[in-house]
This record gives sequence, structure tokens and C-alpha cells, in this order.
Amino acid sequence: METATLIQNTVQFVRDTLKDAEGGHDWWHIHRVWTNAKLIAQTEEADLLTVELAALLHDIADAKFHNGDEEIGPATAAKYLRSVGVDEAVIEHVQQIIRHMSFKASFDKVVFHSPELAIVQDADRLDAIGAIGVARAFSYGGFKGREIYNPEVEPNLNMSKEEYKNSPAPTINHFYEKLLLLKDRMNTATGRKLAQQRHAFMETYLQQFYLECKP
Repeated sequence: METATLIQNTVQFVRDTLKDAEGGHDWWHIHRVWTNAKLIAQTEEADLLTVELAALLHDIADAKFHNGDEEIGPATAAKYLRSVGVDEAVIEHVQQIIRHMSFKASFDKVVFHSPELAIVQDADRLDAIGAIGVARAFSYGGFKGREIYNPEVEPNLNMSKEEYKNSPAPTINHFYEKLLLLKDRMNTATGRKLAQQRHAFMETYLQQFYLECKP
């Protein structure tokens, strides 16, 4: 199958699969990550096909919507890719990227890295910060029925992986437990550059948020 056709078919597969997804993890999240991944890849040495497929499939079955099953995403991606005849080495690479790109994976010892992972991870992290990141955080918090803010619940800056995965904390705490940390965890020069403005926006947003919370 020609690359352009493969990508087009994958786009359709993802759009169909995620048509009822939560707003922060829907097709448009995938589209933004895919777009940013292609942008970052222009300044990196990497296999573009692997980058595009991993970006498109990275949230095809997110563990947080499947009872914490961290293998359902890689398995779903592999099943699709085999069905369209993708080379097994590319499939394995895409699976490894999906397994290791999430923030929660950073709690574990690093056992896999590649230039393609670095690109897709940066693209995904960019969509977690800035104006889009703020919107996605509150969308997911609402989906989970979490408080927006509770001054009596302090952010936990020393969580274990399990504590992070199962935290019921207010959404504002998520800024300190993850979102504000991402700027300094970008892998690529382009990712770091793009993260600066988005990080600054979140800081401004939080200043205004607390201003409006004053009695």
C-alpha cells in the first residue's frame, strides 16, 4: 500500500474509532498531535512513516478509558496495522512509542527511546499545555466529576505512578502535578521552542484564576 493511502486509511480508522471519545482525547486531539509531530519531524532525523502512524494511533485505546489496561492501546494499534499490511518492524516500533510516550510512563525506568518517540511525545505534550491544554484538563476533570479547585487539597508533587493514575484531586492540582512540568521535559529543540509560549499562557491563566478566587 502506498504511504499516502496508508495514512489516509489510518486517519479514517482513527476518526471512526474515536467518534464518541471524551473531548480531550477525540479525533481533534489526534489531529493536533499528528500536525505537531509532522512539524517537529521537519527538524529531526527520524522515520516519518513511523512518526505519523504513532501520532495517529497513540490514543486509539487510552488506558484511562479502559480500566487502566496499558496494553490495549498497543494491541489495538498492532491489530489495525497488521490488517493493512504494515511491516512488522514498524508495527513493533509504533507499539513501543505508544507504551512509553505518556506522562505516567515517566514514573517507570526508561527502557525504550527513539527519535520517533521523542517527536511524538513532544507533539502530545504540546497539546497538554497552553490554551488547548487548559481546555483539555477541565474537559477531562468534568468527565471524571472532579472539583475544579479546592484550596484545602494541596497538589501532590511526590506521587507514585499508581497515585497519579488514580488521583481524584481537583483539576487545578493537575497543573502542578503535570502540566507545568512539561516545558522542561521536551525532547527536541522545536518542541522546547513551541512549549515556551504555551507554558507562559498557563502561568498567566493561573494568575487570573487565583485573582478571581479571592473573596
